[in-house]
Amino acid sequence: MNPIFAIFKRELKEYFNSAIAYICITVFLVLVNWLFFRGFFIEGQANLRQFFNLIPWIFLFFIPAITMRLWAEEKRLGTYEILMTLPVKDYEVVLGKFLASYMFLFITIALTIGIPITVAYLGDPDWGPIIGGYVGILLMGGVYLAIGLFCSSLTLNQIVAFIISITLAFVLFIIGENIVLFAIPNFLVPSFEYLGLANHFDNISSGVIDSRDIIYYLSLIFFFLYLNVRTLESRKWS
Repeated sequence: MNPIFAIFKRELKEYFNSAIAYICITVFLVLVNWLFFRGFFIEGQANLRQFFNLIPWIFLFFIPAITMRLWAEEKRLGTYEILMTLPVKDYEVVLGKFLASYMFLFITIALTIGIPITVAYLGDPDWGPIIGGYVGILLMGGVYLAIGLFCSSLTLNQIVAFIISITLAFVLFIIGENIVLFAIPNFLVPSFEYLGLANHFDNISSGVIDSRDIIYYLSLIFFFLYLNVRTLESRKWS
């Protein structure tokens, strides 16, 4: 069996063997539906703009919560050393864990399908921004997962991993916002705008799927997974 697939199956099974996974999914769905429909009936427009505005902020807490255990728990239980002595490469372990967490996220996002169905029943929404929005949240979610996986590899403590993940993801999310751009020198503005997660998400969620935005997200995912692999390698040498 392919080592990546074997680790993927193991990690995904760990998610659904734990009550925490079901609690996280339930809380996420209740929170998203309540916040969206509370404003939807007031606004009276058949679109999911508010839904896609909410998701990145909820992800800041939800995704670190589901990634904080991925390495920290291995170290706490003493299974980290066993895993690292198996005949698998570091990148295979990292990819297996990442893909399992991504599948968990995909399932969670798929369970929100009732929201666009309800909106379509009540009105006539533009499906371009809806499809773009779902593509955007899956790409942004991948970045958050890669960040969370990397942060979990830095510490034995899940809470510390949770806090570091939130902080790093928040910095990347807000770095391109006006509140930051107004406070920096003009020559840095284009770079900060490009680095901001929110700007690329806004482009995709408007229904315009640009290859530059996709490359940006995939590059960040690769970067943080690469950092994760290097962290494992440095621990082996130490």
